[in-house]
Order: sequence, then structure tokens, then C-alpha cells
Amino acid sequence: MTNIATAEIDPVSLDLSTIKFTAEQFERLCEANPDRSFELTAQGVLVIMPPVGIESGNYESELGGQLFVWNDRSRLGKTFSSSTVFTLPNGSKKSPDAAWVELSRWEAVSRAERKKFAQLAPDFVIELRSETDRLPPLQAKMAEYRDNGVRLGWLINPQDRQVEIYRFDREVEVLAAPLMLSGEDVLPRFTLDLSLIWS
Repeated sequence: MTNIATAEIDPVSLDLSTIKFTAEQFERLCEANPDRSFELTAQGVLVIMPPVGIESGNYESELGGQLFVWNDRSRLGKTFSSSTVFTLPNGSKKSPDAAWVELSRWEAVSRAERKKFAQLAPDFVIELRSETDRLPPLQAKMAEYRDNGVRLGWLINPQDRQVEIYRFDREVEVLAAPLMLSGEDVLPRFTLDLSLIWS
């Protein structure tokens, strides 16, 4: 018998491509449902993301907090929470668990666009696999980030005790339960402490 508390759950997907679901309609949908998390694929499929449990929520907050502290000191860009929607070059609208955009790219976005789901691919993203997440959809999402210009992405997978590193125009690297991750040349002198995840 499946344990409902830990069962993997697919996000609910609704194919709205036949009714030409526009960017403006998507924004209004999100505004009308602030307690829900939505994404939109490049093919026009609306994805309703399930909530996460308190452990995954804590991990997400801790990881995003480390990124914020580094950026607050370095002032090299802007950090974003999991409620932020980015419009990627292929037209999809995605919400990574944490994201960062280099400062000059952020400053190139108009003030009007900043109030919307701006057409902007982050330079860096984190996706954290929760207890209910299936791995293949997350891997496809990470590949889509990479293919749309995200320079560095980390898929953190507590269940399998591994991290997949996605770099622009390179093959995926898989690490077994690393205690630290380097931001490389994308996030200079940033290291992410993952000891909490594996404990």
C-alpha cells in the first residue's frame, strides 16, 4: 500500500494551447490565486505545482538564505525566491526554488518589466527535490533552464543523496552527497553548505 505522506505526486497539468492562453491571462490567473503556484510550458500547458512539506520548505529557505547572504555581501546581482516567475526565451514560465541574476542583466530590465513576469533567464538556479517530486520532470526542467541560457543550475536530490550540476552547453555532472558546492565563475567565492540536507 502506498504511503500517501511520501508518495511521489505529479503536478497537475492542463493543456490550454488550443485556447491560446496568453501571458497576460497567465499573470491574471496568478494574481487571482496567490496561494497557488503555477508554471506554463512553451507548448501552452498550465502546470499547477503541489505544495511541499515543512522539511522541504525548511531546506529551501536555508539554501536560499545562503545565496542571499552571499549576494548581500558581494552586491553582484539580485536573488529571487521560489514565488518568482521567469519567462524563458522559449516562452515557458518557470519558478525555480532559488535564483540569481547578474546585476548588469537585472539593470537592463525596465522598471515596468520588473513588475511583470519579465522575459529573463536567471544566471543561476536551484531546484530542490521534495518528498513528493518525481525526478524525471525535475531533470527535464533543469535541462530546459540550461538550454535557455541559465549558466549554472543545481538539482539537489535528498532522496538519492546526490546533486546534479547543469552548466550551459555542457554535460550534466552528478555528485554523491557533496558537503559543499562552489558557485564557480558564475557566483564568485560563493559556496553552498549542504550538510543540513544529508544529516
